[in-house]
Amino acid sequence: MSYIDELFGLKNKVALVTGGGRGIGQTVAVALAKAGAELVIISRSGADETVKLIEKEGGKAYSLIADVTKEASVDTAMAEILKRSGRLDVVFNNAGVCIHKGTLEASIEEWREVIDINLTGEYIVARAAGRLMIEHKIKGSIINMASMSGSIVNIPQWQASYNASKAGVIHMTRSLAIEWAEYGIRVNSLSPGYIGTPMSVDTPKELKDAWMPLIPAHRMGKPEELAGAVIYLASEHSGYTNGSDLIVDGGYVCV
Repeated sequence: MSYIDELFGLKNKVALVTGGGRGIGQTVAVALAKAGAELVIISRSGADETVKLIEKEGGKAYSLIADVTKEASVDTAMAEILKRSGRLDVVFNNAGVCIHKGTLEASIEEWREVIDINLTGEYIVARAAGRLMIEHKIKGSIINMASMSGSIVNIPQWQASYNASKAGVIHMTRSLAIEWAEYGIRVNSLSPGYIGTPMSVDTPKELKDAWMPLIPAHRMGKPEELAGAVIYLASEHSGYTNGSDLIVDGGYVCV
């Protein structure tokens, strides 16, 4: 075993990724598998492509269909994970959505959709995973997907619901970290900046052109540049990192 494998290897660990059918979730799921973990991918429409990518690399994975906003759906998925894998060590709580609309244009239904998926959905998954870990005495790691938008207000697009949801995720993460520290469960959040994913393909060019001068790195990040951060937080060598928000944004929030 190499020194790096010893530090960050996830052999004999079971990792769950929500929203792992594409984009950041898919990239991170493949990376976690390469680090040695058995992967479980949860999405609303299945994640067969991600499973195939992992298996092609010699990894082990399966997907489950579940809606993170529905407690019963998540509980059913957790029971299936326990049945098929016997444990759950790592959660990358990644499922999310963003609606770029000004406050006066966005409907209350759109506000609720964003809050339900980004904040309540992450709470439901974290709660179910935490319960499983506590009941089975597993000292696990839960990594909630936040955003630099939880710390700054993005311009020129308006997205109050998204910003509020991600700020909520950051503080929820801190709260759960303190609540569950006595069980050896660590809860941290990851706050990416602008990342180039399939979702960002539909972003209007004028928005991207406005973002670039504001990013000290003068480019969007790559999903692969988040994988190392997640592996660090998932590994046992981040054992003293708890309640932290790890920002990976090319320096945006420093300006």
